[in-house]
Amino acid sequence: MLRVLWFLVVVFVAVAGLVWLLERPGSVVLDWQGYRLETSFFVMVGAAAALAVMTALLYRGWLILVRAPGRVGEVWRERRRNKGYRALTRGMVAVAAGDAGEASRQVRRAEVLLNEPPLTLLLSAQSALLNGDDLAATRFFKEMTEVPETEFLGLRGLLTQALKASDDERALELAKRSHRLQPKSKWILTSLFDLQVRSGNWLDAQVTANEQARLGITSRDDNKQRKAVLAVQQGLELNSTGDAEEAGRRFKAAHDLAPTLVSAAVHHAGSLIFQGKHRLAADVLTKVWARQPHPDLIEPCWRAAQADDALSRVKATEKLTLASKDHLESRIALAGVCLEAQLWGEARQHLGGIDKGADEARVCQLWADLEESEHGNMEAVQAWLKRAALAYADPAWVCASCGNAVSEWSAICGNCGGFDSFRWGRAPHVLGLTDKANKPATQSDTSSQLPIPVEN
Repeated sequence: MLRVLWFLVVVFVAVAGLVWLLERPGSVVLDWQGYRLETSFFVMVGAAAALAVMTALLYRGWLILVRAPGRVGEVWRERRRNKGYRALTRGMVAVAAGDAGEASRQVRRAEVLLNEPPLTLLLSAQSALLNGDDLAATRFFKEMTEVPETEFLGLRGLLTQALKASDDERALELAKRSHRLQPKSKWILTSLFDLQVRSGNWLDAQVTANEQARLGITSRDDNKQRKAVLAVQQGLELNSTGDAEEAGRRFKAAHDLAPTLVSAAVHHAGSLIFQGKHRLAADVLTKVWARQPHPDLIEPCWRAAQADDALSRVKATEKLTLASKDHLESRIALAGVCLEAQLWGEARQHLGGIDKGADEARVCQLWADLEESEHGNMEAVQAWLKRAALAYADPAWVCASCGNAVSEWSAICGNCGGFDSFRWGRAPHVLGLTDKANKPATQSDTSSQLPIPVEN
């Protein structure tokens, strides 16, 4: 509406101007070099206007002629660029679909049509990987690292290749470079932490773990658990170099961070015993047993109590298990030391208190030992040994990532390289679990059959 009004105003002003000129004709005389021109003022204005319009049209036409080659070239380049982008898109789709032949064709097409290496390098690298040409992919990834826009993508590709080749040293170097470019990347921080752990760089791993917690990648509790495990590893390393004092401080820090971490408690108690603080070590083990009964705590308990004979071991074990004497691990521990001390009645009492559903190999073995030691009843011994062969296998440290079972705890799984992945329980194939093939048994999994503790 406003445009219409503006147009009407312009027309009105133009008409009014023409009318005003017509009402005031006047005359114009031009005398130049013997030539004389006489006309009205209105005609002169019209001629000047016509000359101006003609000049403008001629100038416009000249510009069109001058610019025509450039415009034609721009249209051609735009079409070529569009075709290149379509080839790039189709190549990405082919890579995602696993079509190596189509991906290679589209890569060549994109390289011809697009004079923009950063856009085609990634597709070229992915196509090379799809064709199984790792050397070519490596070359493309290295070229990407030389371009600021694609440096991080190139580093990530090289890092992935190094991890695939199990070249941890090279992978760690690439992870550090990637972290400098993208310090908040979750994938990079996770890879960096895993590589630092596998390389034994415990202090660097602790810094990375703190950064993950600060960015919200891991929870506060998970970070405390990680720091505790890292502190245990640092303590073990210091012990191996003869620095027992500093190792003791690391073990204590680990125990303070994770009071139910059995390995931290065992090493902390061992350090206290080494310092002659036997009573303090016994208190530490007793408190941990009350929270998390575990057979690995028994032998350190005997050393803390300086129990050198069977009867003193019975007393030390009774004190250790006092707060949870009805727990499965407590009864098994008490039954074992009573058998060793030839206290048949006490051993039978502890074994009899174990839930009949806890049909576990080590329990059956204790029954067999009791029947043989107390009565020499070989028929009962054979019956218990047959039952042991069919019973649940003894619990062990089971990797939550791969199911690898070991008898001694370790911070790193020797099978899959997982960090802090061992949990106390039984491997899933032992339980016959089909829907939990990758999850080790926990206390909640077998509460109706076998109340085995799980260290968190």
